[in-house]
Amino acid sequence: MQELDEAQVTVEAGIEGDSRGRSRRRQVTLLAREAWDEACSELGADLPWTTRRANLLVEGIELPREPGARIRVGSVLLEVSFETDPCERMEQAHAGLHAALAPDWRGGVCCSVIEGGTLASGSSVSVLG
Repeated sequence: MQELDEAQVTVEAGIEGDSRGRSRRRQVTLLAREAWDEACSELGADLPWTTRRANLLVEGIELPREPGARIRVGSVLLEVSFETDPCERMEQAHAGLHAALAPDWRGGVCCSVIEGGTLASGSSVSVLG
């Protein structure tokens, strides 16, 4: 995993340089800081969010838990496709992490890109009604 301050996002390919972006329903994965912190607290561990292998960490909002919900991050518009289920790599990263991410969509959401643009650290994030 590599942390970037800025990345380009397109409808066709998701986040520039991420090969998974070609899968239309899983172009961008979002993780909520609050959900990550809750999972780490449950484990008594201080793990970097990149352990989760999500594309984007957001904070100050609760990620929607229904397909079709839309999230705007800066100029980029995303649509929730499904919950990001924790994989076996989470357990390899830290014992119990898989189970700590399982409840309440703590592992984040997978999204498709509706409108591309630039993602930048500090961009505003909002769930659209």
